[in-house]
Amino acid sequence: MLNASTTRRPLVLAAVMAAMFMIAIEATIVSTAMPQIAGQLGDLHLYAWVFASFLLTQTATTVVFGKLSDLYGRRPVLLFGIAVFLVGSLLCGIAWSMPSLILFRLVQGVGAGAIQPVSMTVVGDLYAARERGRVQGYLASVWGVSSVAGPLAGGLIVGHLSWPWIFWINLPVGVLAAVLFLLFLREEVERKPRRIDVIGAALFTVAIAALMIALTETSAAPALAVAAGLTFLAAIALFVLQERRAADPMLDFSLWGQRPILTANAATLLSGMAIIGLTAFLPMYVQGVLRQSPLVAGFTLTLMVLGWPIGATTAARSFVRFGLRPVLLLGAALLPIGATAFVALGPETSPVVAAAGSIVMGLGMGFLSTAAIVIIQDSVAWGQRGAATASNIFARNLGSTLGATALGAVLNYRLIHPDGGTGVDPDQLRRLLDDPASLGAAGEAARLSLQHALHGTFWTVFAVALLTLSASLLVPRVAIAEAAPAVAE
Repeated sequence: MLNASTTRRPLVLAAVMAAMFMIAIEATIVSTAMPQIAGQLGDLHLYAWVFASFLLTQTATTVVFGKLSDLYGRRPVLLFGIAVFLVGSLLCGIAWSMPSLILFRLVQGVGAGAIQPVSMTVVGDLYAARERGRVQGYLASVWGVSSVAGPLAGGLIVGHLSWPWIFWINLPVGVLAAVLFLLFLREEVERKPRRIDVIGAALFTVAIAALMIALTETSAAPALAVAAGLTFLAAIALFVLQERRAADPMLDFSLWGQRPILTANAATLLSGMAIIGLTAFLPMYVQGVLRQSPLVAGFTLTLMVLGWPIGATTAARSFVRFGLRPVLLLGAALLPIGATAFVALGPETSPVVAAAGSIVMGLGMGFLSTAAIVIIQDSVAWGQRGAATASNIFARNLGSTLGATALGAVLNYRLIHPDGGTGVDPDQLRRLLDDPASLGAAGEAARLSLQHALHGTFWTVFAVALLTLSASLLVPRVAIAEAAPAVAE
């Protein structure tokens, strides 16, 4: 329990916003710089793993760190998460190859898995329900600012410095957040006899990693893909057995079995798959196919991240008038509408079309994600609200992990098997992203091959967006609960 007499809420909230800013800016700043990073480090077939590896460890550790914060307090877990994230950021900046960058992104993801859920828990601890609307506005502003600052900083860093600085700029922000938490977050921890489901978390991580390998290596190494697929099935089976026997499981199947939670989380998972396709691959298309600068590519993505908090704020004001389910369905319907813009992209299309699709999908995610979390929280009693909220964060992160992997597999397959031609040379693609002028006449062929591959990826995003709408139609009506007390009776 936090000590209200010694905790200074504004300064702790500032620390939360600084810590969340590091996570929020990751999506746009890394995406903006990734074409240049891939161009310099090579191994373009591992492109999606730079995103998926971060999401893998973040997803696998989110629930674990949430439970650790109940046992040992919020502050030590937050300080540990910030330290790990900053070490990962430092190592990412000195990566010498794509595999080493992926390894260090795994470290970053562990830190993010501690920072995101525990920061949100601190807000819940500090502010009563009637105050959280205002505080959520502050947190939404963090994502809005990062949506502008990320692409701008990414474009400027790539153009005037060197790409390692996209990771190293986290260092001063993280140190500031850690100092504020250390000085002003006070708590009295009540020890609880609870075991952490380490075995479940490990089996889940192995299962998702095996699935990622199976999807990405299907064309390049079929034998490895089959072995990874068998490993995935075995790990999933063991995971289910472990969760059923664990005293305090990583995933509470009884909670997930409730229809509002199951359906809302299914829609959230699918929406996470769709949106990661935009985040990971739109900058590559704008730079490699449309021949625009990293700054332009970043700002086409900015509109998505900017539309998200706008949609979330509008949704929060619309619940009472229209109800939770209609707001959720509106958001789900906006996703395939926005995705049509990316299906329509061609080599000579204006980047304005990509920007328009981005903002529509961002608005859709704002409506859908906000309605989904309220539906889930209002479907359970106070004592289950923390676990239910964590399940929704988990579902979105898992969707992003699976989406990055599956869409990366689509990209790799279509690069190797283009329509009516031979596979494209990976070195040509690397030079197309890093220094297109060096390709000469061969550059146009490489550009068209990349366009073909990414077009298939965007069609997959559109299909997943339609599945999101279908899952949203299954979400039942849930009444808006009266304001809950800030502290359980």
